[in-house]
Amino acid sequence: MTDSQSDKVLVNRAKEGDSKAFDFLVIKYQRRVIRLLSRLVRDPVEVEDIAQESFLKAYRAIGQFRGDSAFYTWLYRIAVNTAKNYLFAKGKRPIPLSELSSNSEDGESFEFQDVVNTDASPEGALSGLQIAQAVNSAVEKLPEELSTAVTLREMEGLSYEEIAEAMDCPIGTVRSRIFRAREAIAQELRPLLDTPDNKRW
Repeated sequence: MTDSQSDKVLVNRAKEGDSKAFDFLVIKYQRRVIRLLSRLVRDPVEVEDIAQESFLKAYRAIGQFRGDSAFYTWLYRIAVNTAKNYLFAKGKRPIPLSELSSNSEDGESFEFQDVVNTDASPEGALSGLQIAQAVNSAVEKLPEELSTAVTLREMEGLSYEEIAEAMDCPIGTVRSRIFRAREAIAQELRPLLDTPDNKRW
């Protein structure tokens, strides 16, 4: 049974009132949701509270989940919206993109991190730092829809279909946004990498 099939079975059981089935979904996605929220909220205690509230909202709304998207995509949207509402109510702002770190635990990282010099020398470390700063700077300058699309793809590891669902737009639009975001980032990196205009990096 695939991941999505097992999720579907658990969701259907949860819809029928089986709270243990929903507990399994919580156990399965709790770490992933907390990791996601940690990218938006600084305080670990607040992250735990928001995660708990997100799962509570998902449990209460499970009957509305139609299965048009993956369960995690639906849960992701609930978690992000809960975090945004929480921060807004507290008069806080999400962590700036420049402070976000990629998720190496699942091997989900920016494609363009491959260009960072892994040389252990001080010069290599400095070069890698400059490139990372250039990437962060480029992402911060992007319009929100481009930065969101590329962050969901490269840092969260969501599929194009999941991003389309999360951003409520066609897959073609998602592909276009990610392409444009990567091009803008490549433009920032060219002077550092001495890359010709006809190559990304």
